[in-house]
Amino acid sequence: MLNADLAPALAFQEHSLQAVSRTFALTIPRLPAGLREAVGNGYLLCRIADTIEDDPELSWTEKARWQEAFVAVVQGEAAPEAFAADFAAVMSRQMPAGEQELIRSTPLVIRLTRSFDRVQQEALARCVAIMGSGMAKFQEQASRAGLADLAALDAYCYVVAGVVGEMLTSLFVHHEQRLAPHEAEMQRLAVRFGQGLQMTNILKDFWTDWERGVNWLPRDLLQRHGVDVEALEPGQDNPAFQNALLELVAIAGGHLDQALRYTLMIPKEQTGMRDFCLWAIAMAVLTLRRIAAQPAFQRADQVKISRDSVRRVVWMSQLLHRSDDLLRLAFRVGIRPLPQVPLGVSA
Repeated sequence: MLNADLAPALAFQEHSLQAVSRTFALTIPRLPAGLREAVGNGYLLCRIADTIEDDPELSWTEKARWQEAFVAVVQGEAAPEAFAADFAAVMSRQMPAGEQELIRSTPLVIRLTRSFDRVQQEALARCVAIMGSGMAKFQEQASRAGLADLAALDAYCYVVAGVVGEMLTSLFVHHEQRLAPHEAEMQRLAVRFGQGLQMTNILKDFWTDWERGVNWLPRDLLQRHGVDVEALEPGQDNPAFQNALLELVAIAGGHLDQALRYTLMIPKEQTGMRDFCLWAIAMAVLTLRRIAAQPAFQRADQVKISRDSVRRVVWMSQLLHRSDDLLRLAFRVGIRPLPQVPLGVSA
């Protein structure tokens, strides 16, 4: 039970989630009390780390330094007020207003972090530390040339999303003790869950990232399909690149299959926890379907799912979330239009 002194911090958290992520603002309230506060706080901590990474005017060395400074704040080794004031003074004015407000309000976010028990705080701090150092490393390598191979893509997906899955699993098990015997398997599956969601975002946002000089796709896969990376342009008729995208769609779909396995390990009575996972899986599947249907898309909004689709996801999840068999059937139907993973490729 959170005390009344934390009301301003909790109110800001709910407000900020609406400002920086409509998706998580939709899914987090489905979680049970006592869990949703920690998960919401964890998301905002990750969003602060993402804001550092996304700043278009900072060099990778500056970003690495700010990531270290923020990790020190989360670990209780530095004052959040100093970090908030110092980073707000140097962050780009191009950053969205919601993220600028989040940085200025870091002390409120950390006040709520400090209210959680030791297990919860350790899960949050571990996630931010791995994410912060990992993103700084990949920022140093970022270019239009792409990542070296699928293993490098997996490593990138881990530091920006897989580790979040591990954090969520620690919080889930802490809240729902029936999950404790399955924690090791859930932690393994959580990484696949994060990879599936992050690969979906990478594919959807490819041309947005391309415009800022970044490509997160694996060079070995692109080369195998005969893609000339230097000649890529949005809107061009490029069957080789489209085929490469479709192979990555298939791999992402394989990861989401493991995400469903993860979700079905949650007790049926914990419908809010299941919904939290199911909504993310379903929205990713629908996005992959749109990419598969038009791999020559030029902008992220062309493959972004509609609000009507989100409403259908919510309705279907609440209808089916207690039935493992129906959820498996719905997933099989959902991924049927996706390409299959090529032989010899891990999914």
